[in-house]
Amino acid sequence: MAERQRALRETAHAKINLALHVRERLPDGYHRIETLFAFCEDGDVLEAERAEGLRLTIDGPFAAGLSTGEDNLVMQAAARLRAERAPEAGALIRLTKNLPVASGIGGGSADAAATLRLLARLWAVPEDDPLLATIAGGLGADVPACLLSRTCRGEGKGDDLAPVEFGEIARRAVLLVNPGVAVPTGPVFAGWDGRDRGGLALADPPRLDAGWRNDLAAPARAAQPVIGDVLSALAGQPGARFVRMSGSGATCFALFDDFATRDAAADAIAGDNPDWWMLRSRLR
Repeated sequence: MAERQRALRETAHAKINLALHVRERLPDGYHRIETLFAFCEDGDVLEAERAEGLRLTIDGPFAAGLSTGEDNLVMQAAARLRAERAPEAGALIRLTKNLPVASGIGGGSADAAATLRLLARLWAVPEDDPLLATIAGGLGADVPACLLSRTCRGEGKGDDLAPVEFGEIARRAVLLVNPGVAVPTGPVFAGWDGRDRGGLALADPPRLDAGWRNDLAAPARAAQPVIGDVLSALAGQPGARFVRMSGSGATCFALFDDFATRDAAADAIAGDNPDWWMLRSRLR
């Protein structure tokens, strides 16, 4: 990117769902859920600098096949913010795609949210401008949570948010593992069996709860049985405190008490499954 020293930078933090309870299917085709979002320090990376018009370039290990046109959520977020707050401005945006696509950890939603934060800085839009949340809500159910990128409870379609002070997981070591398969969200939700298994309970103060579920794990595993192998591999590692699939899959994760234990687990899993993608990170 030209004049890189002038470019601003923003991380599109990888999202995990500590719990994802599906309560009912709504008449509009969406599902009413209760979920607990948490975010990793790492993720995709966006950079932007002032330019004529809006342009997007994409690089990184998962850039192949991604559009740089108007159908990309990054460009949609940029265009909507520009139209409302900076019609004379422009930006050259660079997305470094470090996270696998259709993997249950935010992906395009996190990229769109990071674009809003990034261009708000570039174009001097106040970070508390309510338009940012309005645009996020119009781009997808997960985008508002990704805009916050902090631990929060989500209800409704996942976009009715309440921040959660969750000291037990702050800065905790986390390992994300994806077996290299994409799992589209729509078919997984469509595969939910329709059974309401109960709401999401949070202790006061919040603490990890073995009763938290991901109700999409069963249909995701039916679509891609290798997800079960990933969950078993993580659960079998010494020190794995909490193991779940994130979102609609296929990425799964485990929380650890320390980084050395997490790294030992990552090494062991990689030794047996060298083709699986991994991210060693910690929670925000």
